[in-house]
Amino acid sequence: MSKLIEHTDKQRSENAIANYDTTELIQDNDRGYPVLERDLSWLSFNYRVLQEAKDPMVPLFERIKFLAIYSSNLDEFFRVRMANHRNLLRVGKKTKKELHIDSKRIVKDIQRIVNKQQEEFSRIFEEEIIPELHNHRINLLRRLDLNEEQKEYVENFFKDHMLPFVQPVLLVKNKIRPFLNNAALYLTVLLAERNNPDAPHKYAIVKIPSDHLPRFIKLPSHPDQHDLIMLDDIVRHSVSWMFPGYEILDTFSIKLTRDAELYIDDEFSGDLIQKVKESLARRQVGPASRFVYDREMPDELLDFIKEAFDLEKYDILQEGRYHNNFDFFKFPSFGMDHLKNPAMPPLPYHPLEDADDYYLAMRERDHLLHVPYHSYESVVRFFEEAAHDPKVTHIKIIQYRVARKSRIMQALMDAVKAGKQVSVFIEVKARFDEEANLKWGEKLERAGVNVHYSFPGVKVHSKLALVRRIENSRARMYTYLSTGNFHEDTAKVYSDFGLFTSDERLVSEAARVFAFLETVKVPQQGFDNLLVGQFNLRTGLEQLIDYEIERARAGERAEIILKLNSLQDETMINKLYDASQAGVKIQLIVRGICSLVPGVKGLSENITAISIVDRFLEHARVFIFYHGGEERIYLSSADWMVRNLSYRVETAFPIYSEPIRNQIKDFMAIQLSDNVKARIIDEASSNRYCIDGSDLAIRSQMETYYYIKRQSERDDQVAAEGFPSPL
Repeated sequence: MSKLIEHTDKQRSENAIANYDTTELIQDNDRGYPVLERDLSWLSFNYRVLQEAKDPMVPLFERIKFLAIYSSNLDEFFRVRMANHRNLLRVGKKTKKELHIDSKRIVKDIQRIVNKQQEEFSRIFEEEIIPELHNHRINLLRRLDLNEEQKEYVENFFKDHMLPFVQPVLLVKNKIRPFLNNAALYLTVLLAERNNPDAPHKYAIVKIPSDHLPRFIKLPSHPDQHDLIMLDDIVRHSVSWMFPGYEILDTFSIKLTRDAELYIDDEFSGDLIQKVKESLARRQVGPASRFVYDREMPDELLDFIKEAFDLEKYDILQEGRYHNNFDFFKFPSFGMDHLKNPAMPPLPYHPLEDADDYYLAMRERDHLLHVPYHSYESVVRFFEEAAHDPKVTHIKIIQYRVARKSRIMQALMDAVKAGKQVSVFIEVKARFDEEANLKWGEKLERAGVNVHYSFPGVKVHSKLALVRRIENSRARMYTYLSTGNFHEDTAKVYSDFGLFTSDERLVSEAARVFAFLETVKVPQQGFDNLLVGQFNLRTGLEQLIDYEIERARAGERAEIILKLNSLQDETMINKLYDASQAGVKIQLIVRGICSLVPGVKGLSENITAISIVDRFLEHARVFIFYHGGEERIYLSSADWMVRNLSYRVETAFPIYSEPIRNQIKDFMAIQLSDNVKARIIDEASSNRYCIDGSDLAIRSQMETYYYIKRQSERDDQVAAEGFPSPL
């Protein structure tokens, strides 16, 4: 496998101890089986991200990046999931009982867990990251640390660049309060009148204009040092100029996050696109979902702020001195690449990228792409070849998320200019990409593309593309089926699979999916190969599990391997519990939410589960069923959540090519043997690393990269010798 990766098991084990115990948070479902509430499980996942920030094996700038990822994740969580629970707090007791949701308990648990995680976040930043930066001559200074030259620089910077944006406001009790912009940073200011020291304290807020300026400002420094200051501390240094006649007693940062859900009433009637546009306009002024404040803020000021902005106890959460820590994505590196992950440049997939005849290469055999290890160029070329090939007549694609600058979208518009029929289905309800998708839809329509938009009540999450080509006077189709979006940027950091094929069994059924999306009519022919949400996805998966249960009860070998982003659907969880009780061996690789509780004696003792968090985001979904020795292997866009299996159009596609099947099994075996970045999912949500005591360190993402690199080198050698590749 790989060379030895030196690490200290004891140190990493100490850093792996989770800061909360969720055993008490596990509840029984309708069948009396244990499940962990989805949002509490998600918090456990986000803690795994925080673990990366405190892992001494991770390069310094990557640790800072994981602080940013943790913060960005949490911000979205509160804008969507916590906002949902806050709304449920307001419904009647009868409705809560019908929903089987104790939102009050969940909100309390979320606040308790997040408060503990935020304390650890602050400790990591203050006690580990800042000293380590200092060791590398990078100094993140506060205002009291500045020398005279730096003070002058900061004061000039404030006057020249910040003064128009800070918007100081003196707060007066019982007066109209200023509006706090969503996710904007503010300083609250505690003031005393200079000429009347016995007067009650006054309060004010000042905006920190991080939406207009970089968060990290480089300061004049000694030649061998790199001094920085955060924008927040420039405002702190300058705040006395804004309130003449007052003494500044102290300042504390705050931020308000607003509900980001699009509440589209009765979307089965009226213009759905217009409703989405109107909801987007309301998103930035929605109700509060989280108010964060510096935990050092005195009660006097906090009480005033709560009253002034009409905040409830479930709105507020403590953080450290700084908020919006996702800004650490833009932390300057000063060219110190040795403090980043070593480069892993995407590997070219030669059989398609170098093919003289792209379609002949697809007719000869299926091709599996595994990004970001492979270059995404083969996918881009799939569309660019189709756009310029005179034999191609039709191109179809599903757009869920797409890059801001996209060669794929450009190829579709070029195809229209070349006289081809181009059809794009755009899901405008892709959260936080709604506006971008609407803009792309309008641009594509102006170019002459036939654009179809979202269904009421259902999201379309399949990742499919189809090309129709005339060959020897007959139509032939080619399809690309993927676990990830058609997004050139995320393909560099999201781990996904994509299958290129001209197999008639798959292309004909992919064409039926597009026919359904374009006509909203149920296909007359069903799906015998693909598993498609709204048709046979849920039932097909249940039947595959039932088959393993039957084999196990008959005393035969029965196994299931599942790789998912999330496992939350209780029906599927119950099925897996039933399978475990029957003797089916089940191995789970779940990156995010896992509501199933593994390892419970008499229930799930045959189920093991791990989660891998590393430099790439694990995004692929893989389902492997032993099936009496005739393995059924599927790749899919679908997680096992209620929303995916019941309220989305998803696709799971079978792998028929034996060499590709073997590759996928190899990839899964590598991940299941990870003893560097894998965490154990257990009843206590301990997030312990899978340290097995072996002298050989197996880091699955690195192993996968070198596996593919060796395969690429073999392809090069075979091609040089003039023989067809065995794959």
